[in-house]
Amino acid sequence: MRGTVATQGWGVELLSHAGDDGLWAGGTFVPAGFSGALWKAEGQPWTATTYAFTTLRECGIEPQTPQVQRAVQLAGKNGRWDEGDQPFWEGEVEECINGRTLADGAYFGVDMAPLVARLVTAVQDDGGWNCERASGSKRSSYHSTINVLEGLLAFEKATGGTTESRAARKSGEEFLLERNLFRRLSTGESAAEHLSYLIHPSRWYYSELRALDYFRDAAMTVERVETSELANPKSP
Repeated sequence: MRGTVATQGWGVELLSHAGDDGLWAGGTFVPAGFSGALWKAEGQPWTATTYAFTTLRECGIEPQTPQVQRAVQLAGKNGRWDEGDQPFWEGEVEECINGRTLADGAYFGVDMAPLVARLVTAVQDDGGWNCERASGSKRSSYHSTINVLEGLLAFEKATGGTTESRAARKSGEEFLLERNLFRRLSTGESAAEHLSYLIHPSRWYYSELRALDYFRDAAMTVERVETSELANPKSP
């Protein structure tokens, strides 16, 4: 049950590791002091603030839990991205990271409209997103696209979205659907074997299962909105 996530099991354990500054492991994307050499030797760590918030969200913790809201506010004040020292809830330059930041912020009640506006302008010509866009990439990736889609959907669920954000989300959906969720558009072959792996937690990785979860959530969200509109019609 969602109400017990903050008081029992892994949820309360994770919350206990938040620092007095609202950060986990003293960092945003990676722990404080985690070097490139350590990354090469040990692989990507998952203990810093961005993945802590994502894990709490995916566990279904109540967004207004006092401990979480304290961390949300403090992370906004104290958190700075490793890439360019931007404030935490403003995001950085990578669409993959920004998509997850958007999903977390929207879920926990942060005003994420500025980050949404940036992501909307970052849609590639083929309809999706790529975290290497700032480095010159012209083609979308499965990984970046699913992260942004989940963020835009979370924003839409929290606020209703904007005309631009809804259009961008539909564009990203078409990118995946045109490729049958895992195939190359050019050959019809699987784009990569790991796209079929059933992994959890997914972190930043794309999988067919994650895509199916997204489309299920999106369909349920649209159904709830349509049902609400029928029950509460707008005055002419």
